[in-house]
Amino acid sequence: MIHHMRYLGIDYGTKRVGVAISDEAGEFAFPKGILELKGAVEAIAQISTDEQVEAIIIGESLASNGEENALTSLVNAFRAKLALATGLPIFFEREGFSTVEAHRYQTAAGNRDDSAAAIILQRFLDKQKK
Repeated sequence: MIHHMRYLGIDYGTKRVGVAISDEAGEFAFPKGILELKGAVEAIAQISTDEQVEAIIIGESLASNGEENALTSLVNAFRAKLALATGLPIFFEREGFSTVEAHRYQTAAGNRDDSAAAIILQRFLDKQKK
């Protein structure tokens, strides 16, 4: 029997956090919503429980030259809090240009954070298939 996994994708921002979730087979990512940063860890822990998530993927924020940038330490701190709150494995997926790609996914005007989260998650899922 093939073991399927459900993943949660996160696009971290200093004010809001975009969340995406995979289908049960762990093949496709879907935007799930935007959370205010305050309370996001608790909300994500709750979603992870409700949806039986088995791993979390966070967009890794690096400058275009691959160096750490101002967001890196914030993302790392957020990841540490999430790991404590959820007890789940957390992986980084390179984030570069996901917001640009998110424009393509967006239908309504407004926030693209959850579309960016879906793209980050989809990249990770595609790598798992190989």
